Amino acid sequence: MGSEMIYQAGGATCHGHLAMPDETQWGPGPYAGVLVAPAFWGLSPIETGYADKLAEMGYVALGVDIYGDGKLSDKREDANAWMDEFNQNRALLAARMQGALTALKGLPMVDEGRIGAVGYCFGGKGVLDLARTGAEFQAGVTMHGVLQPPESGSTRIKPALLICDGWDDPLDPPEVKVAFAEEMNAHCADWQMLVFGHTVHAFTNTNADGYSPRAAQRSWDAMCSFFAEHL
Repeated sequence: MGSEMIYQAGGATCHGHLAMPDETQWGPGPYAGVLVAPAFWGLSPIETGYADKLAEMGYVALGVDIYGDGKLSDKREDANAWMDEFNQNRALLAARMQGALTALKGLPMVDEGRIGAVGYCFGGKGVLDLARTGAEFQAGVTMHGVLQPPESGSTRIKPALLICDGWDDPLDPPEVKVAFAEEMNAHCADWQMLVFGHTVHAFTNTNADGYSPRAAQRSWDAMCSFFAEHL
């Protein structure tokens, strides 16, 4: 359904995946837009598939190429090396997300006042770091995203946020969840956290050891309701 969309972000040429609603079903638009930020492997068929599903629901969805140049690997050492660059430079991560947000808002068929973002794992960190900069969008969702804030901290967070997380996720242990809640209470007027018991990291990924069909479906349903409310 989707097609490649080349855009500029944070000093890189990015190869995103643009998925459009069927105009015969949803009318001529403008439509709400949603960014889909990938896990640390890069923009893969998993996330482009999510973008296509969102387009079937009437959203313009842009799969985000965080690393730039369409980088994608199934080798953990490659993905870790790429991710580490951004973990050490969180401002660059936010800039890549901001570039994708600007590109999505610039599309003539998109209503720039109705923008959401969903991020998976590392992409969830990207959605949160974008929100922490004070960026203008309406709704952000993380799926087993990494919650720790950058050293620069947060400014006032404008979008409503939905955090979907596993209680037993080793990347977000209970104390990290509590610290995140305190951060949100200080900076975000509208946030909620949906925590799944007996659930670890990457619960939406059918290829991961931690995959949980129940948590995957519940989190997807929660995201759909959240976007319907805010977009």
